[in-house]
Amino acid sequence: MISTLNVKIFADGAEKAGMLEMAADPLIAGLTTNPTLMRQAGITDYRAFAKEVLADITDKPISFEVFSDEFPEMERQALEIASWGANVNVKIPITNTRGESTAALVERLSSQGVKVNVTAMMTRAQVESVAPALSSGAGGYVSVFAGRIADTGRDPVPTMKEIVDYLADYPGVELIWASPREVLNIIHADMVGCHIITVTNSLIRKMSLFGKDLPTFSLETVQMFYNDAQAAGYTL
Repeated sequence: MISTLNVKIFADGAEKAGMLEMAADPLIAGLTTNPTLMRQAGITDYRAFAKEVLADITDKPISFEVFSDEFPEMERQALEIASWGANVNVKIPITNTRGESTAALVERLSSQGVKVNVTAMMTRAQVESVAPALSSGAGGYVSVFAGRIADTGRDPVPTMKEIVDYLADYPGVELIWASPREVLNIIHADMVGCHIITVTNSLIRKMSLFGKDLPTFSLETVQMFYNDAQAAGYTL
């Protein structure tokens, strides 16, 4: 089943060993990270960590995110991050924390040749605000957080399909299905024609279950419960 997928898999994480493991996997087409993942991984020196990773990962696209809330500093950070390697994409959030659109900044960066990954989006209107500038410039990604849309009780599939269709008129702009919650989301992303899905290492490892025989899987689950009960020494 994996071999029939058209959607590209980008590994999402911030632990160097895991990133290198995923970069070496031919199934993985690219990598992404963000300040939250880096903080969780205990990264304290942003620049040093990024350059250390980029010294080993040179042949697959990798996205690093700006972390300023002010547009001039966002732009300065973006230009520096872009200078770290030809395979670097710069993540720019769709707004700052005051809800002010970054569309003008995205246009400036794209026109300067920066490959931008516009992130934290959840609506078609947000995608429409940046896609023309990306397409006419250096191209890039629009990351729509389908998993967070689903967290609100909404089905993200129709929205993602609409955006895929909309982007047909904007060459060079690829849609990322971001924040998947389960392996099935990879199938969802593939079915709607999404270009890319970002997947954590733990979910990537679960892809080995694709197509697994369900009665066999059921028996293995029964065996797991039994073995764990025996190992715990439970008695009644």
